[in-house]
Amino acid sequence: MTLSIYAIGGGQMVEAILRAAFKNKYAQPQQVTVTDISQQRVTYLTDTYHVQALTNLDVTALKEAQIILLGVRPQDDWAELVQAVADSQTQAQIISIVAGVTLEQLAVSAGTDKLPITRIIPNTLTDTGFGYSGATLNQFADKVIVDPFLSSFGKVDYIPEAQIDIYTGYGVAGPNYIYNFYIALTNAGVLSGLSRKQANAVALENLKGAAKMLEESGKHPYELLDINNSAGGVGIAAQHELDASDFAAGVQNAVLAAVTRTTELGGH
Repeated sequence: MTLSIYAIGGGQMVEAILRAAFKNKYAQPQQVTVTDISQQRVTYLTDTYHVQALTNLDVTALKEAQIILLGVRPQDDWAELVQAVADSQTQAQIISIVAGVTLEQLAVSAGTDKLPITRIIPNTLTDTGFGYSGATLNQFADKVIVDPFLSSFGKVDYIPEAQIDIYTGYGVAGPNYIYNFYIALTNAGVLSGLSRKQANAVALENLKGAAKMLEESGKHPYELLDINNSAGGVGIAAQHELDASDFAAGVQNAVLAAVTRTTELGGH
């Protein structure tokens, strides 16, 4: 089943969501309308995906949409846009990806608490099929309609709204931590004497293989470390240096900072 979608905001995240929805046959370009303030962005989306894109809200398309994706930044005037959606008398399921903005804030801005609203924190790995999006629904949201859409761009974890900011800083920003680890590891390989090409290839293979081991073995990471850390060996020497460094605390502090920033952006 495919549904008509109206996306308010046509940035990178909305584009990634729509691209995945097209790839997985959830939506067809002719069923999608996008509004973005940038004419350059509107032209790009039209030329690339053949959707209807424009710089102003199309009230008729809003009213007829079955899903409205609110994809603007928290710094933008999202409250005015939510009011416009409510004024359009749409019957659509409204899905917000505005970081830090709560279901209550959205309802207050709409002037009614009866709009079906789902608040999601989408993952940034939509093209891979990996990654979790965190989602929370208000009492009027229809999960039967919402879930196929959310599942078209990755896995979905339905969580209490109180966990949304945590999910943002930990889960959605998660690739940042992996990319930084990858860069540090490959730089270490080059520092040790490998070519950049060799270091990149070995690090990527180890990342994929280690993740697969965790997934398939069901073992605790400490158990897997014991396999590599023989007495007086190479692995335990490396482990000693990691234990003596601020590596773990650095990752943890980065997550906590990301969670705090998410809360600040929402103003709550």
